[in-house]
Amino acid sequence: MKKWYEKLFDNYGKQYDNECFVIGTSGECDFIEREINYDKTLKIIDIGCGTGRHSIELTKRGYNITGVDLSESQISRAREKAAAENLRIDFHIHDARKLPFREEYDLAIMLCEGGFPLMETDEMNYQILQSASSSLRSNGKIIFTTLNGLFPLFHSVKDFLAKESKEGNATYDKNSFDLMTFRDFNKTTVTDDSGNLVELDCNERYYVPSEITWLLKSLGFKTVDIFGAKLGAFSRNDVLTTDDFEMLVIAEK
Repeated sequence: MKKWYEKLFDNYGKQYDNECFVIGTSGECDFIEREINYDKTLKIIDIGCGTGRHSIELTKRGYNITGVDLSESQISRAREKAAAENLRIDFHIHDARKLPFREEYDLAIMLCEGGFPLMETDEMNYQILQSASSSLRSNGKIIFTTLNGLFPLFHSVKDFLAKESKEGNATYDKNSFDLMTFRDFNKTTVTDDSGNLVELDCNERYYVPSEITWLLKSLGFKTVDIFGAKLGAFSRNDVLTTDDFEMLVIAEK
């Protein structure tokens, strides 16, 4: 039986590209470039690449990217978009928990909850970080965003998502945040690429900074920096606060 995140992306490639959170792609790639000092010799893996928006933008800028995603529909859309712009990008269907790469990449990116933290258990989420770490070379770096566990302690997740949603985008209802597991359970409704309404029972794990630091240190990352994640405007100047719905994580081996 398919999990909610598999069902969501079954037929959602084109509609995904209309969601409000995709508008930050260019600014987020600006940040990635600064983080790697514009070094175009580096190999980059985009984990949970979706329809390839970051992979395509970085390839246009001259970088060597491999994009991976669990969804055949999303990868198909990514390949279609890349071909339309005459870009050669390696897009592959892979489970982020079981990536086949070993010490092949200098940088891993995993943005907009690209896999982590969507899994139904903490162990499965950890496997994604483990797999990403294994794909990196000895001095590799990972940049990812994840849900900030400090936010729901002070704010309503339901109210925030309702405020951020735009007409025609995914909607979220019946949110229930569990303080024992730091999981938000909700009913998500999207319109798929065929125009059908799809209703899903979802749950996502929110993490507090100390958890992320501990997980990454256990995987051999020597430095772990965590900031607030502003859509399309990532910056090391944004101190993480309880008002940030997402956090930006940068770790180096």
